[in-house]
Amino acid sequence: MNNKKTLVLLAFCLFCVLFFLKCSVMEESAGIFGKVSKIVTSEKDTIKAVRSGFGDISEEEEYYIGRAVAAIILSMYPAYQDDDLTHYVNSVGMAVAYHSDRPETFAGYHFLVLDTEEVNALSAPSGFIFISKGLLKRCKDEEMLGCVLAHEVAHVQEKHGLQAIKNSRLVDAFALIGEKAVQKYGPEKLAKLTDVFEDALGDIAGKLIERGYDRKYEYEADRLSIKIAARTGYDPKGLTGFLEIIRQDPAQGEEKGWFKTHPSAADRIERAHKEISSLSFIPEKVSARTARYEKAVQGLR
Repeated sequence: MNNKKTLVLLAFCLFCVLFFLKCSVMEESAGIFGKVSKIVTSEKDTIKAVRSGFGDISEEEEYYIGRAVAAIILSMYPAYQDDDLTHYVNSVGMAVAYHSDRPETFAGYHFLVLDTEEVNALSAPSGFIFISKGLLKRCKDEEMLGCVLAHEVAHVQEKHGLQAIKNSRLVDAFALIGEKAVQKYGPEKLAKLTDVFEDALGDIAGKLIERGYDRKYEYEADRLSIKIAARTGYDPKGLTGFLEIIRQDPAQGEEKGWFKTHPSAADRIERAHKEISSLSFIPEKVSARTARYEKAVQGLR
């Protein structure tokens, strides 16, 4: 079994653990080691609810979906090994998340640097946010980093990642989970289930990495990131500054990384300027933050 398949199987098991834990709470008389048939019966309503309206998906379910998608992302891009830089990015990210309209998720926000020169940033459901080494190199200061992270936090805040589920095969995975408990599956059935689950998560991860969100969600994330950044104390012009740097970078272009999955930079810059001009207060750029940023990323230069 390859590493990706192993990660998917582990993610699937996490889903099952979640379902089984719910059942033990609802049917205490059955006990932790109650009959599998009772577990399946008690979970049918939950599964139907998940399948009928993903807008009502629970915080716990969103967390396990996000964790599984994050595992797939990490199977494609390794984490950058620098504890100080990781701590710094998390400090900035947590400050930004705190000033969003969704400061808390089921297991909190998690920010990680990816060891790739590709200029990219990704957000998985429930607050798993990734930023590439290549993107950090192109940010000039903490204002830009704060605005980029605010954009990804906005996706989590508005649950844009969950929208990918509506048209994915995750529906089939939930249906199969509802048919029988995992203990009842033989090797062939379990293989089929994990294949469906892998395909479903692949649909979601593929949308995030290869195709990105719909334009309306990207524009919304830009608009909200400007407000979130300003609330945090960052100059929201950090967003337009970053977009301008990448737009003028011939080595990066607009067909790779972040821009491959986002609307054109020129369009986003124009819209962002209008949004910034509508703010009643625009924080000033702080030189101490720039010095802090330069110190944090000096190992990347």
